[in-house]
Amino acid sequence: MAIAERPPAEVAAHARKPSWIAGNWGLLLAIAALVAVLSLPTPAALPVAGHRMLAILVFAVIVWMTEAIDYAVSAIVIAALMAFLLGFSPNPANPKVLMGTGAALTLAFSGFANTALVLVASALFLAAAMALTGLDKRIALSILSRVGTETRNVVVGTILVGFVIAFLVPSTTARVACLVPITLGIIAAFGVNKKGVFASMLMITTVQTASIWNVGIKTAAAQNMVAIGFIEKAFGRTITWLEWLIAAAPFSVLMSVALYFVMTRMMPPEVKEVAGGRKGIRKALAELGPMKLSEKKLLAISLTLLAFWATEGALHRFDTSTTTITAVALMFLPGIGIMNWKDAQPRIPWGTVILFGIGISLGTALLQTKGAIWLADIVVAEFGLKQATAMFILAVMTLFLIVVHLGFASATALASAMIPIVIAVLQGVGTPGINIVGMTMLLQFVVSFGFILVVNAPQNMVAYGTETFEARDFVRTGLVLTVIAFAL
Repeated sequence: MAIAERPPAEVAAHARKPSWIAGNWGLLLAIAALVAVLSLPTPAALPVAGHRMLAILVFAVIVWMTEAIDYAVSAIVIAALMAFLLGFSPNPANPKVLMGTGAALTLAFSGFANTALVLVASALFLAAAMALTGLDKRIALSILSRVGTETRNVVVGTILVGFVIAFLVPSTTARVACLVPITLGIIAAFGVNKKGVFASMLMITTVQTASIWNVGIKTAAAQNMVAIGFIEKAFGRTITWLEWLIAAAPFSVLMSVALYFVMTRMMPPEVKEVAGGRKGIRKALAELGPMKLSEKKLLAISLTLLAFWATEGALHRFDTSTTTITAVALMFLPGIGIMNWKDAQPRIPWGTVILFGIGISLGTALLQTKGAIWLADIVVAEFGLKQATAMFILAVMTLFLIVVHLGFASATALASAMIPIVIAVLQGVGTPGINIVGMTMLLQFVVSFGFILVVNAPQNMVAYGTETFEARDFVRTGLVLTVIAFAL
């Protein structure tokens, strides 16, 4: 009986298929690092639980940097590691007894009881409502229809759209996912080459504006909520929406101006003005039709919510998380309802919620087991930060976070891993007059600096998927933006 032979193409494809080891090298490296750290003798000043949390931190950082497994899956794996490794560790508060797996698992999921998680989840529902009703697209097109047909004006309009949408869509990836098709529509309306300089400049401007305003607005990005969660736990105080805006918005305004000049000087468009550009945008706006009732309701809820955010601590005592979840509740109520659960559920990136919750738990456990404090003491000693000036400390930590960010594809993951260490480092500094909360906030701004590599943030990859720009153009303009941000 003859044996059927495989076609040559199938044989070649089978031969090229990478081995399991080659395809999972990141996970294997993370496991090896975990075992290596656990095998080291526990330092005298470090509790066993803290030692094991540092091993879990190393595992998490490698998994997140190599994207060895999905972020949501990595969060579940980290929770399981915490449950077992901490469960069989002496309790830091009472070393004569073990923590127990139940208590360790409670700690592993403690992040889900944090009000910052409520805000992030609520923000994702708001973003889903914006996309479902089309309000985000209408606002963006309305702004762009009012700018001129000169390419410089279009760049200004693109930055302005990113700024306005950042207030209304508190999810960076959702904002960029909304704006990318609009940007492609502008490029098409101008009739220019999709791979030309103008198209590249406009798409990079779109995504870099999103990163810049992640810094300026507290509710614009999940990583800000990570920092707020740790600040609340460590210092028993929060930073209101308006306080954040007053402190951070000037930086984002200056960076927006810098972005305009960087993009128009480093990537001068091949066209200066194209007739019909505004007409094309207005045509797209007309295709949306008159404003729907659902859009009007969502706009009213969003503007009311913005007013509550801006007056927190001044006219009322409702925190940002409470007012945001109330707005989401209103969106689901019969009569007022803008969407139902069936509409919303597939539009929510649940993996982000899981990563956020476990990320806060990871940081909390590092602080509670004194792992972060022990590591921070080493950083303070090695860099001579004990009596250093506030500016020197800020410069060292900023440079450290910028370099580390090159290996992370998620600012949320970066904040979860590094902000507890930042807090511990600042608490270990002996310089009088250091404002630890303020310094933590400034260093959190740096966490949002995803300007350099395409893989530094999900929104960068969304834009890169349009094939309108080369990664090298993103890198060279992003490096200049990072230098400017560092100088500011």
